[in-house]
Amino acid sequence: MWKILRATDITGLSHRNIPLMFREVVECGWSVAAAGGRVLTDLIPEAPGAYGDRLAEETTVNGRGMTDYDLPAAPDERTPLLVRRCLAYVCACLRKAQEEFGDTQVKVCVSLSFADTEEALLTSNVTFCTPLPDVRPYIPDLEAVTDAAVAEISLEDCSAWS
Repeated sequence: MWKILRATDITGLSHRNIPLMFREVVECGWSVAAAGGRVLTDLIPEAPGAYGDRLAEETTVNGRGMTDYDLPAAPDERTPLLVRRCLAYVCACLRKAQEEFGDTQVKVCVSLSFADTEEALLTSNVTFCTPLPDVRPYIPDLEAVTDAAVAEISLEDCSAWS
């Protein structure tokens, strides 16, 4: 993933890089859910779910595939646009989390992988969660993932991109 990030021009990220649907998520901010999870308010389901722990609550509510239907299919065009879109959304959400919670504990896992379709287009998933000392990590051995490019990103990482 870091190779992809280094190859992508990520200067000048702004809300204009974020699809409208995801801009609305950013604008609605964060909440603390019933089980104590930090969740994006606009993504909270109408019917509350039962979760095994805070991590399950956060990843279920906060995990989304990034909008990509409007992006070109050619990988050299698609990849930088998708990466910029993801990072702009990630950084905006992490800034809002810091404003809401007064800390930088919320992290995000961004993954890029090829869709299991005939076209095999590059797709992305973005999942916010708060690492906790008593709960297993969202992706236990991040460096061992081989079927996707994955990075855990913090608010501190965002300062270099915007």
